[in-house]
Order: sequence, then C-alpha cells, then structure tokens
Amino acid sequence: MIPRKTIYRLSIYLRCLARLRENSIGTVSSEALAKAAGVKPTQLRKDLAYFGTFGTRGLGYDVNELLQKISEELGTSSLQPVILVGVGNLGLALLSYRGFEKEGFEIIAAFDTDPDRKRDKKISQPIFGMHDMPKFIREKNVKMAILSVPPAVAQNVVNTLVDTGIAGILNFAPIVLAVPEDVMVNNVNLAIELENLSYFIQG
Repeated sequence: MIPRKTIYRLSIYLRCLARLRENSIGTVSSEALAKAAGVKPTQLRKDLAYFGTFGTRGLGYDVNELLQKISEELGTSSLQPVILVGVGNLGLALLSYRGFEKEGFEIIAAFDTDPDRKRDKKISQPIFGMHDMPKFIREKNVKMAILSVPPAVAQNVVNTLVDTGIAGILNFAPIVLAVPEDVMVNNVNLAIELENLSYFIQG
C-alpha cells in the first residue's frame, strides 16, 4: 500500500513531468525533477521506488515512461468519470472549470435538490435531481464524487454516495464526514487554508 503522502507527491511529479513533455524534454535527472516538485532527491527516489527500479544512472528518467507509469498508478491514464453534488455558486464554478479533463478527470453530471433553477453560468454537464443519483452512479459505474452541499445535509448525501458505490469523495462541505474505512475523503476547507496563510503573513 502506497502511503497517502506519497500519492499526493506523485500528483505533483505528474504535473512537473507533463510540463517537461510540453517543452519537448525527453529525460530529467532526479535532482532536477525533485527541485521542480519542491522535494529532496532522496524523497523523490524513495517515492518512485514503489514502482520498482526507474531511471538510468547518469542519464536520469525517461519523461514519457515515468509519466505513463505514474498516470497508471494514479488511475488517470484514461478519463476518470466524476459526479458533482450540490450546484450552488461553488458547484457551478467547479463545473465550469475546464482544467479537470487535462488532468484525467471528467465531471459527467451534477445533482441538486433544484436541478431546474436558473443559473447564471452556461455549463455543458446535465444537472439531475437527487433522486436520480443512485441509479446514475450504478449505471455509469462512477467511483468518485465532488461534494459541495450545505453542511447540514452533507452526511446524508455521503451515506447515499457510499451506499451506491462511491469510493472517493472530494469534500468542500465544512464538516467532518463519517465514512467506512475503504472510502477515501479529501477535505477542502477554504477557511482553514486561509487561516493557515493568515498565521504566516503576520509580521
């Protein structure tokens, strides 16, 4: 089992490698890749050792090969379907964001208690009612969901998601969710992140 912190760093390495490929760079040393990712070379080599031996001494890593290997490990070598639950202002902004597909994720549908409400942004994904969600998840075999619902209803929504086979949740609701051990929740609490920044900028 690869540690969670390593998985997080692999995502960073993936972005660095994608930039190298865009600039037509074919090989990269562990020192250069580590510096671009903001980690020590020993940490990088330790993280990549989970895949076996990589790179050629004196030559470095083959950018395309390493990119492919990490993409496969993270499950992003083909577009991963994702649903979004809660189409308020934040949900709408996330639906409008085009960068997910570039990173291997596609929000294929959204769900809301009021799917027909007029929204100020034009989006390409369909918005369905909450009652349609379980059937949709099962039929499309979706495993990941983004949650941007009010905290008061978040746990109930998560219970439904888990019951219908969702295994990974990106949670924007400011609440700690109770989920089974085999379900992974990543919490994005913008207020906490700002508090962290606030601490560091105090002179």
